[in-house]
Amino acid sequence: MKFNSLIPELSVNNIEDTKYFYISILGFKLEYQRLNEKFMFLSYGDSQFMFEEIHSYGWNTDVLEYPLGRGINFSIACNDIERLYDIVKNSKINIYRELKETIYLCDGNEEVQKEFLIQDPDGYLLRFTN
Repeated sequence: MKFNSLIPELSVNNIEDTKYFYISILGFKLEYQRLNEKFMFLSYGDSQFMFEEIHSYGWNTDVLEYPLGRGINFSIACNDIERLYDIVKNSKINIYRELKETIYLCDGNEEVQKEFLIQDPDGYLLRFTN
C-alpha cells in the first residue's frame, strides 16, 4: 500500500462507532488496525484517514468536545456520488448540505462539481464530491 503525503489522523470518542459509520455505511476500506491502541487506518478511493480513540496521553492540544474538527471539512472524491448520497439518505444520516452542483472558479476556468456534506459521529464535516 502506498501512503499519501498527507494523511489526517482524527481523534474520536468511540472507535467502534467510527468503524461502523465509515466502513459499514459509507464503504471505506479497513487497511489495518491496532486493536490494543484503538487505532485504525481507512481508505476510500485515493483518500486515506487514520482514527484513534481519545485517550489522556494522546496528542490533545485542548479540550475535545463535540463537534470535533471545527473549522475544517474533508473533501473526499467519490466515483458514484448519487449512489453514496442514496446510501446516506437511506441510512437516516443527517445531511448537512444536500446534494447539489456547485461551480468553482479554478485558475480562470469554471469547474462544475456535485457535492454533499455530512457530519460523522464526532462532528467532523465530510464533503463528498464527484
